[in-house]
Amino acid sequence: MAKVFIELGEILENNPRFIDTRFDLGEKSAGRQMYNKGHIEGAVYWDLEEDLSDMCSQDGRHPMISKEKMTRLVQQAGLKLDDYIVIYDQGATPFALRAYFLLEWAGFKHIYVSRSGYEELKGKLPVSNMESVLPHTSTIPEWNNDKLLTMAEVRKVVAQEKEGQLIDARSNVRYKGESEPIDSIAGHIPSAINFDWEQLKKNGKFLEQKELKEKLSQLAPIDKPVIAYCGSGVTAAPLYGCLKEAGYENVQLYVGSYSDWIRENEVEIDMTQA
Repeated sequence: MAKVFIELGEILENNPRFIDTRFDLGEKSAGRQMYNKGHIEGAVYWDLEEDLSDMCSQDGRHPMISKEKMTRLVQQAGLKLDDYIVIYDQGATPFALRAYFLLEWAGFKHIYVSRSGYEELKGKLPVSNMESVLPHTSTIPEWNNDKLLTMAEVRKVVAQEKEGQLIDARSNVRYKGESEPIDSIAGHIPSAINFDWEQLKKNGKFLEQKELKEKLSQLAPIDKPVIAYCGSGVTAAPLYGCLKEAGYENVQLYVGSYSDWIRENEVEIDMTQA
């Protein structure tokens, strides 16, 4: 069973590299401001839109970055493939798990997401308001391309030409097509089931492994490929990470997600699934 989340005590026992991914979808400069005000000493800052997405692409609202951009990002952060890395955000938000997915895609071997947000971490770890500048590395990622699904591959899943269960991480009213406040078309990708990612957290933390297993293990056979998606590929990342933590052996992410799918494909509206 994969270990995605790490507790504060385990962080204190190791000497990790830290990545700060705090962000606010409603106020896009807030994450950088929070970092500048104070962060875990030695942490580098990765911004959801400037670093972890390709906002020049048309493939959804938070499109997948290129291999070239990801390579530059890890080299500029001074990371090596064997580094012990802990990613944090405000706590129980999707941003650290977006970075987790990208680092896993890039072949990093020891990456974890802090179950605690910054406010709890800073009470136990040294903090700084100075920009962390670290020597660049020449790290070349070892790509795990099987983690990432494109629109073409999702079409094969929908057509039952490729095995996999699509899981929509959005709210149930958006999944069913009752309400769509962001995208131009309401509904969901055909054959997808729904699991609202908000159910994965409580009191500012993601659930413990046992609780995640209880909630998620009935979605599909544990050895069947499962594919997380959402509206823009951001809140699908917590579902991706929690499915792994719950014991699923083959978890993939459609980063383009629903906002990419509707550019070229039909959708379903399901008024029955609760």
